[in-house]
Amino acid sequence: MSKLTATPGQTVGPFYGYALPYEKDRELLAPGSPGSIRLQGTVYDGAGHPIPDAILEIWQPDSEGNIVRRTGSLVRDGYTFTGFGRSAVGNSGLYTFTTVNPGPTKPGAAAFISVAVFARGLMNRLFTRIYLPENEEALAADLLLSSLDPERRKTLIARRDADGGLTWDIRLQGEGETVFLDFEGTGTEGAAQ
Repeated sequence: MSKLTATPGQTVGPFYGYALPYEKDRELLAPGSPGSIRLQGTVYDGAGHPIPDAILEIWQPDSEGNIVRRTGSLVRDGYTFTGFGRSAVGNSGLYTFTTVNPGPTKPGAAAFISVAVFARGLMNRLFTRIYLPENEEALAADLLLSSLDPERRKTLIARRDADGGLTWDIRLQGEGETVFLDFEGTGTEGAAQ
């Protein structure tokens, strides 16, 4: 029996404009809808430069903390909240979503948005979370956040903007690197590779 040689891994990018985006992909509900907020930020590489060709996907509960189980994520109707969105970053590395503040999924829990990051140079997508900054008691009790040192914990908590929106930047490597989750069972956090 001959031994097979492994082929080299492939990165998850580049992404092509005709393949992944779809109409209103970053609008989990229509802009200006009651309760809508803008979630925005910039994706940075290890040298601190904006990445112009990443794609982010988010999943989240509605404002009451309910996990939405409605169809229609890929065909937006302008009023049905499905809890899923996808945003390609622009040339400046900026992404934006129109969404709602997620509610906690159980009493006393910290509310968060789940995020997947796809970008050039990554062998696999990265998973992380965006926590709302307001409920410090819930943040302190969160199992993931409480397992991190304070400097690393800050990378998962968004800033509240003056207009009520959220700003949250992603740093793939280097100083201030965002905490990424490891669902392979090898640890709580993983570094961007």
